[in-house]
Amino acid sequence: MSASDATTLATDRGPAPMNIGVVLRVEAGAVLSFDEVRGLVASRVTLVPRLRQRLERTPPGCGRALWVDAADFDVGDHLEQTVLENGAGTAELLTATATFVCTPLPRDRPLWAARWVTGLDGGSAALVLSAHHCLADGIGGLAVLAALSDEGSSGAPPAGPFPTAAPRTGDVALDAWQGRLRALRRMPSRLADTAAGIRELAGTPRRPRLAERTSLNRPTGPLRRLTVVSTTLPELVAAAHSRGCTVNDLVLSSVAAAVGGLLRARGEQVSDLVVSVPVSARSSASPDGLGNHNGVMALALPLVVDRDERLRRIVALTSDRKAPQRGTSSGPLGLAFRALARVGAFQLFIDHQRLVHTFVTNVRGPRLPWHVGGHEVTTVVPVAVTPGNVGVSFDVLSYAGRLAVTVVADPAVVPDQDVLTAALADELARVSR
Repeated sequence: MSASDATTLATDRGPAPMNIGVVLRVEAGAVLSFDEVRGLVASRVTLVPRLRQRLERTPPGCGRALWVDAADFDVGDHLEQTVLENGAGTAELLTATATFVCTPLPRDRPLWAARWVTGLDGGSAALVLSAHHCLADGIGGLAVLAALSDEGSSGAPPAGPFPTAAPRTGDVALDAWQGRLRALRRMPSRLADTAAGIRELAGTPRRPRLAERTSLNRPTGPLRRLTVVSTTLPELVAAAHSRGCTVNDLVLSSVAAAVGGLLRARGEQVSDLVVSVPVSARSSASPDGLGNHNGVMALALPLVVDRDERLRRIVALTSDRKAPQRGTSSGPLGLAFRALARVGAFQLFIDHQRLVHTFVTNVRGPRLPWHVGGHEVTTVVPVAVTPGNVGVSFDVLSYAGRLAVTVVADPAVVPDQDVLTAALADELARVSR
């Protein structure tokens, strides 16, 4: 495991698992039998080595856990079928997805699961996937989805031999100590990376302030509710170009407007919404190069009502945060989080942290649609479960000319999620003009 992946696994101690998921809605997918779908998935998971690997702890002194081939791998242990009531719509599909993604995955086998959902309106079906976040980040997740699609599997090189034997303990120990020696030799550059990472985390040379208290930030439970806003991507791109900003700037401004309006409706006066935004150290991934390669940066988005002024200030903020070294914050953040986890204090920390109010992830997906079993994937809905005291987060994904924003919230913390989602949809429509 990498250090970042180990951090993700070590800090997964809350009531809701640190899983990521996705919904692939397949046009006319109901004509595919479950046996056909199982055959497709079984043939394509071989293209992604990590999907047939489990974690194995190493003896003391031998470093972090290893990904090893699961010799008894059976796709039937990971894929099941769900039949919703005939004519079920998007709301019912999202409810089933939320329950599925919030279900912990067994640690003694490959850390993913899939569900083929039928009974949807219009004769469509959906392939819903859930994976532990230590398996892949958002960009890595896209590589997995591409490999599972008709396009990604067509002409792909054959999989290597399976299973391969786990390395011997002596070799693992030697590799671990060699890694420690290399780390010592790289200490000067690691110190520089740590300093850059701290700057990326803080985003400012000034002493960071605590985020203001809000009713959206209290310890969350094991359940999440999903709602989705979808908009046409070309219109949003054109609007961004005309305003001299990025699509991400427009999304951040829309999230700030929607959350700010919700807080004001609750009688809360908050000046800034502190948003944690993942910063990737890579622009793409391959099926055999997954894991997490993200840092984070915190952006204090102004909650001014005037749309033009809010966007102007956000553009200035994000422009100031661009740096040649991206994702360096994963180093110091991982050290701190693993230390908290070792002493059993991580959950207490994230249940009461005042560093951020919410998370906004934005991943650029494919421009052309995927297909599964010859049927077009019409929509892709991203899902990421955030633990701690963050009551609502926003997952953004572009796919085949559409931009989807999934609002992921604890229903006990955000009972007015529909109001928030409607406000976000209205704001995105306004900024797209």
